[in-house]
Amino acid sequence: MPIRRLPPETVNRIAAGEVVERPASAIKELVENALDAGATRIEVQADGGGLSRILIADDGHGMAPDQLALAVERHATSKLEPDDAGDVDLLRIATLGFRGEALPSIGSVARLTITSRAKDGGDAHQITVEGGDQRPVAPAGFPGPHGARVEVRDLFYATPARLKFMKSERSEAMAISDEIKRQAMAHEAVAFTLDLDGRTTLRLPAEHPGDEGRLKRLAALLGRDFEANALLIDQERDGVRLSGYAGLPTYSRGNAAHQYLFVNGRPVRDRLLQGALRGAYADFLARDRHPAAVLFLDVDPLYVDVNVHPAKAEVRFRDPALVRGLIVGGLRHALAAAGHRASTTVAADALAGFTAHTGASPYPAYSPSSPSAAGFSGWQGWDQPRPTTGVLPGLSERSARVESPGFTPWPEPATSDQAGQFHDQPAPGAPADLVDFPLGAARAQVHGTYIVAQTRDGIVVVDQHAAHERLVYEKMKVQMAAGSVARQALLTPEVVELDPSEADRVAARAPELAELGLIVEAFGAGAVLVRETPALLGDTDVQGLIRDIADDLAEHGAALALSERLGEVCGTMACHGSVRAGRVLSAPEMNALLRQMEATPHSGQCNHGRPTYVELKLNDLEKLFGRR
Repeated sequence: MPIRRLPPETVNRIAAGEVVERPASAIKELVENALDAGATRIEVQADGGGLSRILIADDGHGMAPDQLALAVERHATSKLEPDDAGDVDLLRIATLGFRGEALPSIGSVARLTITSRAKDGGDAHQITVEGGDQRPVAPAGFPGPHGARVEVRDLFYATPARLKFMKSERSEAMAISDEIKRQAMAHEAVAFTLDLDGRTTLRLPAEHPGDEGRLKRLAALLGRDFEANALLIDQERDGVRLSGYAGLPTYSRGNAAHQYLFVNGRPVRDRLLQGALRGAYADFLARDRHPAAVLFLDVDPLYVDVNVHPAKAEVRFRDPALVRGLIVGGLRHALAAAGHRASTTVAADALAGFTAHTGASPYPAYSPSSPSAAGFSGWQGWDQPRPTTGVLPGLSERSARVESPGFTPWPEPATSDQAGQFHDQPAPGAPADLVDFPLGAARAQVHGTYIVAQTRDGIVVVDQHAAHERLVYEKMKVQMAAGSVARQALLTPEVVELDPSEADRVAARAPELAELGLIVEAFGAGAVLVRETPALLGDTDVQGLIRDIADDLAEHGAALALSERLGEVCGTMACHGSVRAGRVLSAPEMNALLRQMEATPHSGQCNHGRPTYVELKLNDLEKLFGRR
């Protein structure tokens, strides 16, 4: 068959299929145009899921009449300027849009009307394009001093087959809302309004530029719980800056829907960035839990390629290892700075679990001579009625002197070793009263598992096994970081068959894998030879381990499988080396555990992201009992 040139209308509709996949993608392109035009207020209206009508109004610098006709021509843009030789540099793109395809693509498949008034004055004009048929520029009315109004009606009417692939109006409306939220996260100084089918669903005032304004914007979009449990991220390395907010591990989610990534203000979906986020939380979350995070990367445009796909949702970095290391390091630094902090939602969930009781009690009346309730253990050997002198058996009068209303403080805090044996050790410079410590003073042990402590303004309930497991795990991590990981030689080196590209990737990372205790080398085309494995793994499945590492290198550019397996082994060893549930602890041992938690990073959650303690403030308790 002979080669033919396609008609311009067909070319435009093919291009439109790449740029405008659904109403949300059309709105994305139009909002980015408004942002590039310096808009400080953007209003979005969508009817029928965006298929019937879309309207984007902004207060940007607008367009002059002679620019309107150019705006709807393919590959015509104001965002790229040629140099003196007439060449355009595609490596230094500083705007969200630059391809000059959005408006002509939308005009080729819908009824497009653009009305604009330039900032430098003059009358407003408009241009209309219907299914690729362009109308002349004509004067028009415009409500503001400057800006643009872009109206899209009957999206995809010129390509009816595309309409068959659209989802329900509700699904399309949700996609539009998600897109506006992403744009609003990246531009907190811009006011956004979204109306869906005549109903205002989003109204965001402009916030002050910077971290404080950004957090207010995120709170409005993601909820107050995110605001209360978000950690500020602000790290820079070799000219690349990472900023934003990430949630505490105990504020995790069941899916990755609450992960938002931006590069130079552009919303992106990038496997490298998502893999780095997963790697940063690998020590703190189970595989079925996902962190909540909104991260912003600012990098010189010369070192990131945004011209990968017409939708501009994918990017490529010149130095991906630098970017990944910055994300992992920045997040882990913030998590370490959080110390033993747990999310505020833990207390809310605990309060929700309480059931108020009214009416006659089914239990016999309590008397001072009654035995303790089943499962409640006071201090071992101290279950006799409390002496009227205020001194408990086994304690001196000085150590048992009442220093806070209704309770008796215990002796000085103690410390423990990795095996769970606790030893008395005074804490220099510690508060005079243990209730002034962040996790307070131990008062009782319940069901041989939970420590109840009193703070100055509430109570704390600690899961002793989960808490000590995290303490032991952190100690083991420090020991691993202090020296090379112990290795064990295989009796017979094992050959692992892989795809040639996978084998090359694994062999290229041999030095990195050696630091983790895995010795591999290339073994012909499509295979690697494994000579030594980490001693921590014991008798491991070498074939499965190498294949998992190859998958991680292909998907995330990092060997997460090995580090995660080592983490799992450390977690298992820490679990076996921790104080068990059911072990009765003395008051000094409980206080020692509390003091170590306060001094240990990440002690607010166990190795699987579950909270190690619950804190209830006095006002929470008062609400529970109807006192406020």
